[in-house]
Amino acid sequence: MSPEIDPAILHVDLDAFFASVEVLDNPSLAGKPVIVGGAGERGVVAACTYEARAFGVHSAMPSVRARRLCPDAIFVTGRYDRYAELSARLHEVFGRFTPLVEGIALDEAFLDVSGARRLLGTGEEIAWSIRASIRSALGLDASVGVATTKFVAKLASEAAKPVADRKGTIRGRGVVVVAPGTELDFLHPLPVRALWGVGPATHKRLERFGVATVGDLAALPVETLVTALGSALGRHLHDLAWGRDPRRVEPDRAVKSVSHEETYAHDLHVASELAAEAVRLADSVGARLRRARLAGRTVSIKVRFHDFETITRSRTLPEPVDTGTVIARTAVSLLDEVDPTPGVRLFGVAVSNLVEDAAQQLSLLDGAAADWDRATGAVDAVRARFGDGAVGPAALVRPDGLRVKRRGDTQWGPS
Repeated sequence: MSPEIDPAILHVDLDAFFASVEVLDNPSLAGKPVIVGGAGERGVVAACTYEARAFGVHSAMPSVRARRLCPDAIFVTGRYDRYAELSARLHEVFGRFTPLVEGIALDEAFLDVSGARRLLGTGEEIAWSIRASIRSALGLDASVGVATTKFVAKLASEAAKPVADRKGTIRGRGVVVVAPGTELDFLHPLPVRALWGVGPATHKRLERFGVATVGDLAALPVETLVTALGSALGRHLHDLAWGRDPRRVEPDRAVKSVSHEETYAHDLHVASELAAEAVRLADSVGARLRRARLAGRTVSIKVRFHDFETITRSRTLPEPVDTGTVIARTAVSLLDEVDPTPGVRLFGVAVSNLVEDAAQQLSLLDGAAADWDRATGAVDAVRARFGDGAVGPAALVRPDGLRVKRRGDTQWGPS
């Protein structure tokens, strides 16, 4: 196939990434139903092996339900740092093939290999080479979709994946190529839920029109979709159903926000408990901002009550900030508007409206807060050498040491 018509957009997705990493590091788990996530009553499944998927377990499922479906499942607490380490190595592999890499999660990315085809072969040949390189460098398997658009490449990688089965996982095709001109033949038989933007509510609306497949949706006039779903979503889905996706692969896509949140084993009912959590989470958010050389003007909190009602509050500051003290002070002031007495099951702190290398916080601070700001560089250096728990705000001291928030800790609920 000539380079002019050879598909060159790849979507690479590691298979059951978090769970596969746990099996890689502990081979005794191989062939077993492994679930990564919180094992407690409020835990959530982050990922699972295909052996667990065969019982109906899937990501974002409550852990209680997952255990009911698969009583023999082995729950493993997630290790975000390990996943991030392997993700960095994954991107090193990508960089050997093309500089045009758009990471969309730790374990997946879009690649544009159009400039590499004369040297490295067709899009399909490059896909197989990338897959082999990932296996060699990381010891993990990946599925790759190859197409002329990002949307179709993403669906093609799904079609390349293994299939869960109680008799044994069925090996996937590894690489699926959707050749130019065959996009609609590939798309139209798929269930309409395969389209980006079709969630449960939208799916119910589409069912009223007899829509079950992407082809069914494509057959509807765009005016009908606009009336039923609104202009933006209706036109978006109509374009996808006809294989239209003009988006390019965007390397180094800017981070939009940095956040931490935590689900608690027991509801928090006291304002002072939430304030302490605000300090802990803000400290971690600030550390991540500084590591990324970012600062942000908007501080937000997220509060989920015992009945799952969720509220958010935010405040935009005059200057970008990157220190835990300012972020915490703002978050605590936002909590003044929240009554925790019904019980808070989840709390989060986020900073958005980000800029690079623009933190100018000293004008906002005074007294002890200013002292802490001046000490931030030293704190970061100590943590880099001795770990996150080596130093931190006094409010986080407990009898067993500093209770700091590490990225990934109880990210999927308590165990």
